[in-house]
Amino acid sequence: MPWWQPGLILFARLSGWIGGPILIAIFIGKWLDKKYHKEPWLFLLSVGVAFIFSTYGIIRDSLREMKRIDREEKIKVKK
Repeated sequence: MPWWQPGLILFARLSGWIGGPILIAIFIGKWLDKKYHKEPWLFLLSVGVAFIFSTYGIIRDSLREMKRIDREEKIKVKK
């Protein structure tokens, strides 16, 4: 695996956590607002929930990656 590939994979995964839930929430929120005539409250609620979900995913993946890097560093030091 090239040296740059893990960084690119991590970038793509974290970018997905930022864009994916927010884009889904925008469409669902607008649809719910039109269906229940509650503009803009359901839209804002769905985007807020998506923001929390995105934050959780980013933190979880970042911590997982930091642990992986620490494990690799410990293996390198032992050699």
